[in-house]
Amino acid sequence: MSQAVGQTRLAYARSWHLIEIGSDPRSLGRVASSIALALMGKHKPIFDPSTDCGDYVVAIDCANLHVTGKKRFQKLYRTHTTRPGSLKEINLDRLMAKWGGGEVLRKAVSGMLPKNRLRKDRLARLKTFEGTSHPYKENLLKVGLGGGASIIENSMVKETFKELKEEAVS
Repeated sequence: MSQAVGQTRLAYARSWHLIEIGSDPRSLGRVASSIALALMGKHKPIFDPSTDCGDYVVAIDCANLHVTGKKRFQKLYRTHTTRPGSLKEINLDRLMAKWGGGEVLRKAVSGMLPKNRLRKDRLARLKTFEGTSHPYKENLLKVGLGGGASIIENSMVKETFKELKEEAVS
């Protein structure tokens, strides 16, 4: 990548992570916290809190989001416009029915990101889909968050590294 980031000449290589919500045994909060860490870039050695060096995350099968206890019917999302009488409440089950599981996941991740000027840009790199199909298949270099196969485990990359190593030896 050769783009300038902000006032600096730095260019960050962003990889794409895929997480399948339906087959993940973790609950909403645990999945959202791992997604927030990837969006911030905390898993990278170049992490800096004041720069946006995170990765892209594609979350598929959000319709099968898992929550524990009675949260599905008791957790409330509130909105208020600061005008008298404008408080609106909707529970998690109705929010999923109205906007889908992707919006619930987006709200959970948004609450776990730092409340600063980088929040909106980081959240824009989260791509959520209700089904299993998505248009980012060719972008995915890393499958899964924490424990998935990395780009170095890809067979084409392994062959390229072998060729480069053999050329260096000879």
